[in-house]
Amino acid sequence: MWDDAFPSFLIGLREGLEAGLIVSILVATLVRAGARKRLPQVWTGVLAAIALALSFGAVLTFTAASLSATAQETFGGTLSVIAVAFVTAMVFWMRRSARSLSGEIKEKVTGALAMGSGVLVVTSFLAVGREGLETALFLWTTAQAAGESAGPLTGAAIGLLLAAGLCWGLYRRVLRINLTKFFTRTGVVLIVIAAGVLGYGLRDLQEGGVFPGSTAYAFDLGGSVDAGSWYSTLLQGVLNITPAMTWLQVAGYAGYLAVVMTLFVRGVRATAPTSAAAPSTGGAAPRPAAQNADAPRPAAQSVGAQEGPAAAGRSDAQPPTAGPRPTPGPENPEHPRPQSRPQAAKGARRRPAWVVPVAVVAVPAVVAGLVVALARPKPSSGQTVAVSESECGKGFTAPEAGRHTFQMQNTGSKTSEVYLIDPGTNAVYGEIEGLAPGTTRSLVATVAGGTYAWRCVPTGGRAVTSRSVTVSGHGSGAKAVVPVSESDLAGPLKAYRAYVDQGLATLVAQTRTLDADIEGNHLDKARTDWLTAHLTYSSLGAAYGTFEDFDKRINGRADGLAGGVADQDFAGFHRIEYGLWHGRPAEELKAPAQALADAAAGLRKAFPAQDFDPGDLPLRAHEILENTLQFELTADTDEGSGTNLATANANLAGTRELLTVLKPLLTTRAPKLLPAVDADTARLQALLDAEHRGTAWTPVEKLDTVTRQRISGATGQLLEDLAPVPDLLEIRKSA
Repeated sequence: MWDDAFPSFLIGLREGLEAGLIVSILVATLVRAGARKRLPQVWTGVLAAIALALSFGAVLTFTAASLSATAQETFGGTLSVIAVAFVTAMVFWMRRSARSLSGEIKEKVTGALAMGSGVLVVTSFLAVGREGLETALFLWTTAQAAGESAGPLTGAAIGLLLAAGLCWGLYRRVLRINLTKFFTRTGVVLIVIAAGVLGYGLRDLQEGGVFPGSTAYAFDLGGSVDAGSWYSTLLQGVLNITPAMTWLQVAGYAGYLAVVMTLFVRGVRATAPTSAAAPSTGGAAPRPAAQNADAPRPAAQSVGAQEGPAAAGRSDAQPPTAGPRPTPGPENPEHPRPQSRPQAAKGARRRPAWVVPVAVVAVPAVVAGLVVALARPKPSSGQTVAVSESECGKGFTAPEAGRHTFQMQNTGSKTSEVYLIDPGTNAVYGEIEGLAPGTTRSLVATVAGGTYAWRCVPTGGRAVTSRSVTVSGHGSGAKAVVPVSESDLAGPLKAYRAYVDQGLATLVAQTRTLDADIEGNHLDKARTDWLTAHLTYSSLGAAYGTFEDFDKRINGRADGLAGGVADQDFAGFHRIEYGLWHGRPAEELKAPAQALADAAAGLRKAFPAQDFDPGDLPLRAHEILENTLQFELTADTDEGSGTNLATANANLAGTRELLTVLKPLLTTRAPKLLPAVDADTARLQALLDAEHRGTAWTPVEKLDTVTRQRISGATGQLLEDLAPVPDLLEIRKSA
């Protein structure tokens, strides 16, 4: 969180200080001009600017949330590039304007005083609004890059609060800051941060399909650098440098940094002689008595010196009186002539003072709400589509491209499954399972240009397909899944059963060897042979659900047993592990070893006749490593051997074997999935191999914090990659 907070803290501090300085100068100028009654107009403009910035942030957040995944990438990437442009312009503008900011603002205030209250509101609104919009845009892009909003918002809040405190101190003249140096140094840091935001934005645009080369990596250190480590997290959070970056990202990052930093440094050096000739910024230079209070000061003076409390803090502050006293009048806005109100207007009803502030705050919020409401695609009231055993899709007409809600009404006498499909490919766009007779349920789906039909599969009946309709237009966000049938999984299931059968044959031989070791009191050899046999069994994870009660007898755990490790039902590998690594005599382990060998032989004999649900294959692709993360990487199953990482390695091997048999089905349905899975599998494998030295494995409890986090993080990332597999390969009756 905190690594993501720093860029937002810096932007909040800089933008808050810019806006705060402008407000301070506005207030000080009005006070010196004896126009305190006009201060509410300044605060009204400031409130309007804040409301606009917050509303802009809301529009960005909720509008992006309503887009498809690809459109979100494009939207986010585009705004990231725009944010970089704004930040770059802001950095250069402040470098040039820091020394003359006070004089420029005073000129605007002087003109506003002469032109009326509305102009003063607009002046403060425009002065603060730009910083507010820039802050909202930059915060949104950094939150997108971070993948969370707590860190960026916290950092920005701290930066804005600090900026407010600094501005108060400068206004009250209790602080002195050389603004030229401050904005120059923070500008250098912001340029580096902006380069990272640009790289992130270019990556989003590649993933959104705007730019090519999304798989053309300049480097990929995922196998050697842990993305979850503190240093990697810090680099990603602050600089947006990731372990893997494409050539376009690297070129954009390096090119921006080289060009912009060079121009910025040259500009700083070009203005250095002028700054060196200016008076010291350590305090306010003494003013001649005849000098006008609002005359421009030397360029490099601090704001604390420019707007001292002697004038700003007195309610009766008057400009110096050297020379003739100016005549009040419109031509002298610092000494406005009291305006005489027409007699007819005295009885007129005065407008409440709160109306304008409330209006300027409410208007941006209302407009933002309308934009969000109109921009977010909402399901239409939809069509009512009838479903029955004999007729499917009655009442279905061609909808417009977009997101729709279809009211699916079962008018038949059997429960039915309903699918919105592409009749040419059988790809599924939406589905309802178990639609009971006489009930109506909503099915929400996004359709684009193409052909659509309904397929209804009543329980115990034949599938019925509706007539096809053609949707015109393009639309976006319409995603379909090509359904999988039991026959599609028949080949992978046969191949995996053969793998398990071979593994069980090996397991039988290995458990007999372990039994012989213990029978002969060769406990050192038994420890080695125990691990060999246990890893063989651990590599068969996708079949555990098929093994029925054999799994408890082979790989049972003491957890949940009344007697714990002493319980008579505690059996199998972990029972023997406890005895071997807790100094128990061979005589005590003979019975458990014999029972383990018998259970392995019984499982191999029973397995060919056991019912292996083909739907288990896609589920196990995710569940094997889920159990690894829950039990092995927490050392929850360790009974003394310290070999949890070896078991995790066997689980990974079993997952890899399972994905091999599923590869033909996954390649056609999610071509980008397997390359990502392969890369993250290799990364996890490298991390596990690093903890395997000869025949020894590092116990989980002895891993240092960083290494343990790396392994858990790599496993979690691989789990995330595998999460879509069960849905992609779910057996659907529409196939």
